[in-house]
Amino acid sequence: MLDQANYTPRLRTVYRDQIRAAMKEEFGYKNAMMIPKLDKIVLNMGIGEAVKDSKKIKSAQADLTAIAGQKAVITKARNSIAGFRVREEMPLGVKVTLRGDRMYEFLDRLVTVALPRVRDFRGVKPTSFDGRGNYAMGIKEHIVFPEINFDQIDEVWGMDVIICTTAKTDAEAKALLKHFNMPFTS
Repeated sequence: MLDQANYTPRLRTVYRDQIRAAMKEEFGYKNAMMIPKLDKIVLNMGIGEAVKDSKKIKSAQADLTAIAGQKAVITKARNSIAGFRVREEMPLGVKVTLRGDRMYEFLDRLVTVALPRVRDFRGVKPTSFDGRGNYAMGIKEHIVFPEINFDQIDEVWGMDVIICTTAKTDAEAKALLKHFNMPFTS
């Protein structure tokens, strides 16, 4: 077990020691507080099959909790949609928001372990920014994470990963994520 009091994630140290200086030089920031940083990472799984089988939500919650290292929250429908057989307050997905050390740990595992395990992986789309410095991507199979035991999985779900930064523009956010070794396609 790691000593939590003295432990600092690898990517947080890399950010503090190397990335901040590189970003300051690249964009010519006058103040250290202007340098963009990671704000949070939101993980989301929409479980459409939960309409027919409510046990699938518990399974997805357990999987996302294992991936994130923090308890996932069940999301519920806001209003009823008769065509989809959805009633108000019906559980439909799970989500978790990572900040601080857990955020850096997850990003490290995503870039170094999970993305290389994706079948036919050629990189992530460099156009998935929202205009305000946030990046969203989808993963088709949650089993690419090493925390998931492939033999105990009853169903494979996709998940959304949203990386929120304090960058003002997409160019700054892309440069920041490139420094974190995010594998963008060219």
